[in-house]
Amino acid sequence: MSAAQMFEAYGVFRESILCAAIAGATLGFLGVYVVLRRVVFVSAAVTQSAGLGVALAFFAGIHLGVTIDPMVGATVLALLATFALAIDTSRLRLSRESVVGLVYAASGGIAVLIGDRITQEAHDIHAILFGSAVLVRSVDLTVVAAVAGVLLAVHVWWFRGITFAVFDPITARVHGLPTGLLSFLVLVSVGVMAGVSARALGAMPVFAFSTLPAMASLMLVDRLSVNFALAALIGAAAGVAGFAFAFVTQFPVGASQTATAAAFTAAAFVVALVRRAAATRR
Repeated sequence: MSAAQMFEAYGVFRESILCAAIAGATLGFLGVYVVLRRVVFVSAAVTQSAGLGVALAFFAGIHLGVTIDPMVGATVLALLATFALAIDTSRLRLSRESVVGLVYAASGGIAVLIGDRITQEAHDIHAILFGSAVLVRSVDLTVVAAVAGVLLAVHVWWFRGITFAVFDPITARVHGLPTGLLSFLVLVSVGVMAGVSARALGAMPVFAFSTLPAMASLMLVDRLSVNFALAALIGAAAGVAGFAFAFVTQFPVGASQTATAAAFTAAAFVVALVRRAAATRR
């Protein structure tokens, strides 16, 4: 396959490309909070739970006769994981990292067990966990775009308050800001976006988009507001470029998008090293 053939077939893959761009941009934006607050593995646990939600939706339809939209299942499980990770477990002598490990391991293990019991949907379960967004349904694109639009609007509108509460909670509390609520809003935003994106793209690229673009932008620029914009741009670029790479090479889409995001991060790392070496010589 060639890039020219992909452009010719754009009409067929339009939903997939747009969905990857929108999800990559939104998750890249939210990923700045994830990386700076050092809760990267919270994002991993949430996306893994979203994958379990899709698997449970398939299981309910096949074995229980209950029809549940996989995107609904993904969003509900992602939110449940978010709520669980937001609970203060210090009284139980458990750190947040311990709870994150529990949620991540349990979600992944149960998803694989459920996948073993729904052989007719085995390909879909694999796609959910590792990503195989060759074709995205129009309804999935609509939901992803709508959720992304609402979340970005909220975060841009309340940008100062949210960043203040998340990165300087003590001062924000003195100024009367509801720091707990705003910090929880960030976690919920990641959970909701991961949930709606996991059904369309897969858990692995969703996790990559929520961490790697932010890492790349933070290595390239210092200004916080620019970091959010650049991370969104890198996330969108990784989604589209990853899809193009998969189309040309016939590699799996989710893995290609993840590898592309990692390549952008590696390039940013090299640029940062070169800048540092140049500054040292001066």
